[in-house]
Formats: sequence, structure tokens, C-alpha cells
Amino acid sequence: MAVNPRLAEITTYSSVSKSRLKSIYSDFSRQKASNPASFNSNVEWWRKTLGAFVGQGLQGDASDSLVLRASSQLAESLRYEGVGKPLGLAAVITELRDTRALIPLSDFLNSPTSVYDTGSLAYKVASYVVGKPLWWALEQLSIVDSEHFESEMSLWKKVKGPHVILSNVEKTADAIVERLRQNATFSPADTLYSFDSFRREFAGHSLSETDLKVLIKFLNRDKKVIVSDKDIHQRLRSITGIDRGILELKLGVENMEKQVEDINGRISEKTQKISECLRANRKEVAMAHLKSRRMYEELLRKRLGSLDILQSTLIQVETSAQDVEIMKQYESSTATLRAILAHPSLQREKIDETMDAMAEASAEQREIDETIRAGIGAAQDEAIDEEELQAELAGLVAEVQHEQHAQEEIRALEERQNDRERALAFPSVPSGSLTDAEASGGAGTLSSPRSVPPTSAIDEKAIVPAHEGSR
Repeated sequence: MAVNPRLAEITTYSSVSKSRLKSIYSDFSRQKASNPASFNSNVEWWRKTLGAFVGQGLQGDASDSLVLRASSQLAESLRYEGVGKPLGLAAVITELRDTRALIPLSDFLNSPTSVYDTGSLAYKVASYVVGKPLWWALEQLSIVDSEHFESEMSLWKKVKGPHVILSNVEKTADAIVERLRQNATFSPADTLYSFDSFRREFAGHSLSETDLKVLIKFLNRDKKVIVSDKDIHQRLRSITGIDRGILELKLGVENMEKQVEDINGRISEKTQKISECLRANRKEVAMAHLKSRRMYEELLRKRLGSLDILQSTLIQVETSAQDVEIMKQYESSTATLRAILAHPSLQREKIDETMDAMAEASAEQREIDETIRAGIGAAQDEAIDEEELQAELAGLVAEVQHEQHAQEEIRALEERQNDRERALAFPSVPSGSLTDAEASGGAGTLSSPRSVPPTSAIDEKAIVPAHEGSR
């Protein structure tokens, strides 16, 4: 058998060495008991590889992106150059089924419970507490063989068939949920989809019909973001007869728009043929095409009229449906308000009783506060002697006045000292006039000065500043 060259597109192959790949491709099923760490690592590699193998459309004839077609031929599709085909693939698929990474397609579509529901806690405890010891006892009695391993052929018989790859489904569902969140709308028609319209809106041509059934089931049962009823799917709320009518109108508008687009294409085609015939001087053929174009134009006017009516009707129906929802909300709000007002605490007698009790409690609180304040005032009066306070206050006032008087005396002394210093720096001229001889002396000759006592011998009291002498 030829190798599959497209396996190199899967990143898990490029992330391991050739020797490691040979180990993974070998039958390592016996390592589950002897080397569980290596066994689990190999199984995890296969989980990622099979998910990418299916998601990238490498299954050959199968066009599914979410469903693995398990069979002995799958091993041949995974043949790798220099390594060969995987020998223990059936054991790997068996382990992935046990861990719920792969789920048989029929179980996935028909199960009413979520894929994340692993059973009750009581069952798990009973299985561990009772099942484990019982199995050990049976092994000790040689009733069961713990080392027994099934052949690859017998395992293929058990696991053969389509299996949902849960990781692929989760990834695709997350992308659709994000688109639903971004395209949130209040129009009832925009929340309704048929099977085909849902595929066109969210899946395109990348998902097969089986993939789409799996995806819708997952979004409905496990993610709870849409509600499905046969061929109708809607976001979040249950489907009613009104919803079915709105969806029929929506599909009618879409079909009419397609007809209009097709008629416009035919008119453009006839116009082109008319031009070609006129250039070739084939007037008779051009006339035939002209008549056909007239017929299509008439049909287009009718279809546009029908489309206008359908669109108007759809808008009116949507508006009425929204009005119904608004009225339901009004009714629900009114019922809620009445239920609250009917509470015993909001009855008139209860309200009066409560307010009277509150007023009485407030009066008691005021009396208590006044009593406490009066007691505090009396305690303060007893603890403080007014005469002692007055005496202490008078002493403080006298001390302040004494300090002020001392400061005034200091300033007066400083002023007198300053005056003395200025008088010493500029002494007053002695009274009396010069004699004639002194006045007529030569220009360069002066009379001998009078005897003046030294400065230190001058009585400070005789020196009086000019401003003090004028007083």
C-alpha cells in the first residue's frame, strides 16, 4: 500500500522524531498495565492526530469533519513513509471511547443526556468501593485473567463504525456560538433557521450533513444555545406555531429573492444576445430574443410585486409577534408586582402598625438619649470646681500680662541703648565764639585747641541727644 503524503500536513507528525513515531505506531496496548504514563502519552498523541486527520478532510471518500469512520482500512490511510501503518490503532480507539474522546455516532445522536454527564456520584463510589475489590478477588481466584489482551481483529469488530470526535465538535461549536453572539438580533425571523439555512449561515460547505446533525445536537443538548424541533432551529427559546409561520415567510422571501436574481440574470443574457445578433445583422433572431426579454421583464415586475408583499407581510408578522412578546412581558411584570403587593408586610393595617411601632421606638430612643446627656452633664458639673477654674484663669491672665510688661521694658532699654550709641558717634559742638586773634590767624595756622578731656572721662549724663534736649 502507498503511503499517505498528506499526513505531513498534520503538526503532530512534525513534532516527533522518527524513532518516537515508530514507537507510537507499534502495538503498545500492553503498556497500559506495565507503563501507564507512556501508554497515556501515546493515546493523547493519537487523539490529537485523529482529530486533525478528520478535521482536515484526509479520510478519503468520507467528507465528514467531525466524525471518524473507524475500520481496518483506517490504518492503511495512516500509513507513513519509513514507519508503516499503525499496529495498535483498534486498541487506541477503544481507549478513546472509554475516555469519551470518541463517542459512537448513534449514541451521540440518540442520547438524551449531555456528553459531559458522567453518571451519578453514588454509582461512581459504588463502582470504586465494590467493583475494584471484587475484580481483585476474582483475579486472585483465577476466575478472570487481568493479563488477557484481545487481538486487533476482535477489537476492530467492536469499534468499527462512525465515531464523533468530541474535540472537533467543541471547537466548531465555539466558533458558531461566537458568531451567534456577534449577530444577536431582536428580529424573530433572524433567529429561525431551517436545516439548509442553518448550514448556509454557519457551516457553508465545510460540514457534511452528518456533521451538521451532530453539531445541531451538541448546540441544543449540551451547549443549550439553540432549540431544535425537527427541521426548525431557533436560538434559546421554544418553537411555537407562530415561529413556524414566520420561518415559512422568511424562506418564501429568500426563494423569491433568488427568483428575482435569476430573472435579472436571464434578462442580462437576452440583452447580450440581442447585441450580438444586431452586430451580426441577424435581426430576426434579435427580435426573438427581444420578445423573450419583454416576457422576462414582465415576469420580473410580477415577482418584484410578490416580493414586496411577502416582505411587508413578514415585517407585519414580526412586529405583531414582538407585540405579543411585549404583552407577555407586561402581564408577567404585572403579575410579579401584584404578588409583591399581596405580601402581608405591605397590607395597610400592617404598614400602619409598623409605622406606629417605629414612631414609638424613636420616641423611646430620644428619651434615652436625653437621659444619657443629662446624666453626663451632671457628672461633669460635679467633677469640675468653677472657682478653681476662675482662679487658674486669672493666674494665666496675670502671667501673660507680666510677660507683655517685661517685653515692653526690654524694648525700652534697647531703644535707650541705641540712642546712646548714636550720641557717641556724633557729639554736640561746644557753645561760645572764637577770639579775634584766633579768627585773624594765618590761613595755615590754627590756635592751639582747648584742653578736652578724654572721651572716657566724659560723664555720660552730660551727653544728651538733640531730640532729648529739646523736650
